[in-house]
Amino acid sequence: MRLSRFAALSSSLLLGAVLALTGTSAAQAAETAALDYVALGDSYSSGVGAGSYDSASGDCKRSTKAFPVLWKNANAPSSFAFTACSGARTGDVTANQLGPLSAATDLVSVTIGGNDAGFADVMTTCVLQSEATCINRVNQAKAYVDSTLPGKLDSVYTAIRNKAPAAEVVVLGYPRFYKLGGSCVAGLSEGERTAINGASDYLNAAVAKRAADHGYTFASVVPTFTGHEICSGSAWLHSVNWLNIGESYHPTAAGQSGGYLPSFNGAV
Repeated sequence: MRLSRFAALSSSLLLGAVLALTGTSAAQAAETAALDYVALGDSYSSGVGAGSYDSASGDCKRSTKAFPVLWKNANAPSSFAFTACSGARTGDVTANQLGPLSAATDLVSVTIGGNDAGFADVMTTCVLQSEATCINRVNQAKAYVDSTLPGKLDSVYTAIRNKAPAAEVVVLGYPRFYKLGGSCVAGLSEGERTAINGASDYLNAAVAKRAADHGYTFASVVPTFTGHEICSGSAWLHSVNWLNIGESYHPTAAGQSGGYLPSFNGAV
């Protein structure tokens, strides 16, 4: 099994410390530890729901509490570019986010596909309409995931590889939204919550398959969010928020630091 870039980075830093202690210059070791990181994707990467948005990012709502920034702060890469944007679809990534990628890029993270599959419309339908209408809309989204989304993901993943041929690419998935069973004041029936969770799993499976076919690492966030879904009593996801509708069903700051960041750390 090949050593990941992050493991190599850690080894290089340790080597540098040893060389310094033995009186040998660590400059060469430090040079090998340089890492260029680019964070792409949609609102789950930009940090919508976590607050502390960078005003310069405008409607993209890039948060200082988003997992790419947290990883950057902890690991001090030699360069960091953060182009993820709220509301992004696959076409937005290829059209607007790939500028920082180059042959020198070492590490790329991306979350994408949920908006293409109609995530916002699915949740709006399920919150405002009947259970039968909700489940029908979920099934429409799953049909899109089967028929159309794979080709759109391929276009993004191919574009990333073309611009950053040497990069390690980590594709992160989406959490399940609800804890099932018991009582929960979430405005949705158990059947609706079950269907929405199933759709998230369905989307994750499709994204993971396309990522693997391109030689990329897929990082599931379902394990880290387990026990912290909506209705769990310790939720790391916003439920519907009529006062700030854009943050609904997005990770909180705790979801970024406790859910997404460990999943990313485990993949690099």
